[in-house]
Amino acid sequence: MASNSSSTTDLDSQVNVEDLPITFKVKYIGSEVARGLWGIKYTRRPVDIMVGVAKNLPPNKVLPNCDLKVSADGVQLEIISPKASINHWSYPIDTISYGVQDLVYTRVFAMIVVKDESSPHPFEVHAFVCDSRAMARKLTFALAAAFQDYSRRVKEAADAEAEGTTPSDTITPTRQKFAIDLRTPEEIQAGELEQETEA
Repeated sequence: MASNSSSTTDLDSQVNVEDLPITFKVKYIGSEVARGLWGIKYTRRPVDIMVGVAKNLPPNKVLPNCDLKVSADGVQLEIISPKASINHWSYPIDTISYGVQDLVYTRVFAMIVVKDESSPHPFEVHAFVCDSRAMARKLTFALAAAFQDYSRRVKEAADAEAEGTTPSDTITPTRQKFAIDLRTPEEIQAGELEQETEA
């Protein structure tokens, strides 16, 4: 029998930029207002609210099945079923500020998206339920790889600007701060040392 240590499962979850894009089959739980830019404290309550609503859906209502694609450009979502009038939308990488695997519902992946910073509620938590806890973890790692790549591109654009050679696809260094929590739900629960990789 294979030993199922967390280090083994984490190796399975590792994602490099070269692996992107990766598409995950998920169910879209919904979105709620977030009160902050990053941190599990801003995703926890909205996830509880959304899961509560999802659990009490009438029998004829189901969560939409989606393809969630993580690429270096961000996250694209396509609703596969049931058919919806708007069935495709995307979150550019520079609008996503935080991603985490939920610590209570470990199959849930949540991310904070910054809409319009002038809006009274500029931050939104979007939540997705995965087939397994391992998939939620892999999704978190995939977004981390996208963040890393974006961070590198922003730095290159800034360096080029400093040298006076502006690349053709200049990235406007709008908001370059984001965080991804790669701790396991247990580690987050135990409140271990902050391991959020910030760029």
